[in-house]
Amino acid sequence: MELRFILKQLILPPGGLMLLILLAWLLWAWAGRPRLAALCMTFGLGGLWLLSLPVVVEWASRLIEREPALAEAEWSRLGERAEVLVVLGSGREEADPAWGSDQPSVTAIERLRYAARLQRASQLPILISGGLHYGQPPSEAALMAESLQRDFGVATRWQEARSRNTWENAQFSAEMLKAEGIRRVVLVTQAAHMPRARWCFERAGLEVVVAPLGFLGVANERPLGGWLPAGKALWQNTRLLNEAFGLLVYPLFYR
Repeated sequence: MELRFILKQLILPPGGLMLLILLAWLLWAWAGRPRLAALCMTFGLGGLWLLSLPVVVEWASRLIEREPALAEAEWSRLGERAEVLVVLGSGREEADPAWGSDQPSVTAIERLRYAARLQRASQLPILISGGLHYGQPPSEAALMAESLQRDFGVATRWQEARSRNTWENAQFSAEMLKAEGIRRVVLVTQAAHMPRARWCFERAGLEVVVAPLGFLGVANERPLGGWLPAGKALWQNTRLLNEAFGLLVYPLFYR
């Protein structure tokens, strides 16, 4: 599993683009291939610049964020359409001295906040799905369940703590829920992640009501319309590329 994460870091930005820049230097300094070196440098630096633009985040998100947001008027009626709220894990921040322990990531907290609102409106029970972070306890599900209770006053009915990716989120959650006769779920995750997550959960035999949040395909409202580079945009575009890559490869590896 660690090898998979290492390969992702090397392929996705900024790792892959930095490798291109390194290759350009090697081709120029050692191989005597200036044209190929210039091409690699152009793609490497050009890619870093494009992926650091907020306007690219906005455009790319609109291609990936396919599911519409739930209208607030629908929240109280979710109990008529589903039997449980499923919240997907999203990593963690390790050993923050302010807390004295690992904490859910900012993205995970966003999902918990939204799930708390939906739970209060619908009264549906909650399942949190998220396994060990690089094999180290506690699980993402345990960290998120504690935060959901302490910070939002909402209890978690089930914790799925074995999954390592979105496919396993779906398989192991479905296993737990089907054992109790539950097949209809409200799925809570980021809007860009939702197409892949929904695909996985439907193939696990569950009926899915989508509850996406964290939409990035909205007006960026940045100076000069988002054409100035920003560090956050590079991180966001990397996540979007990860989702696009996942949408392509999941149907090949998972059935």
